[in-house]
Amino acid sequence: MAVSPIFSRLNLLTGEDVIQSLNSTSVIIFGVGGVGSWVADSLIRSGIQRLTLVDSDTVCITNVNRQLQATTKNVGQSKVDELRKRLLELNPKATIETHLEVYEPGDADKFKLGQYDFVIDAIDSIRSKVDLCISATEVGATFFSSMGAAYKMDPTKIEVASIWKTRDDPLAKHVRKGLRARKFEGDFKVVYSKEVIPLFHKTSVDEGTHQCFCPSFHTEKEGLESAKDWCHDKAVIPGSVVHITATFGQYLAGLVVQEVYKRTNDYVQEIAQLESSQLPA
Repeated sequence: MAVSPIFSRLNLLTGEDVIQSLNSTSVIIFGVGGVGSWVADSLIRSGIQRLTLVDSDTVCITNVNRQLQATTKNVGQSKVDELRKRLLELNPKATIETHLEVYEPGDADKFKLGQYDFVIDAIDSIRSKVDLCISATEVGATFFSSMGAAYKMDPTKIEVASIWKTRDDPLAKHVRKGLRARKFEGDFKVVYSKEVIPLFHKTSVDEGTHQCFCPSFHTEKEGLESAKDWCHDKAVIPGSVVHITATFGQYLAGLVVQEVYKRTNDYVQEIAQLESSQLPA
């Protein structure tokens, strides 16, 4: 099977076997905001053609500084649908499913996590995050998770590590606490930053200082009746910047591509060794 010209430069790096493996690999991403949107973009550009996007949110004007699909023209539209449009412009042959809903604890069966080769977590809710970490690991999918990308400025401080070996990341600390509470003894890789910087400013919803800049009418649009203003559910609105959130996303996508590359080459070598052993002496 000929490699699409879209992936000709990737083919020069990986070879056709890896391209075919990437084409047939299935990935589901939970959360397509500042981190998840860039994961999706990178995966599609790297040959993944079976992608599922899960997010209940709509585009807010404050998303424009860091989320791939967010523009000043699509405020109020579904994030997953807007991202799907963008991704299909990159590869029209890709199969991209969207779910305008949130992952809640106990939803593993609902999303059939076991049918995916990779599960990517880029959600904010600690409760939901912990449940997804456990559920995805238990069904046997290869699972990668994003820790906190807010309050960071230095991309050189971003690392990949076991969830149990992260440091100086408040979100990772809460996740570990939740995992221990549920007696989880497994392991998985996370992308995190060990950077600690002083806060210039924070907006507290509890103190009544938060202002939603997006028009309220978007929740009334057809098909978006269940859209939610997540900002009002947060105790504090965190500051963030695109060169950090996007780098988190690229790291996560890179973990997927590298794993597919390794598995494919290992398989090719096994087949070659098997064929060699069967040759007549």
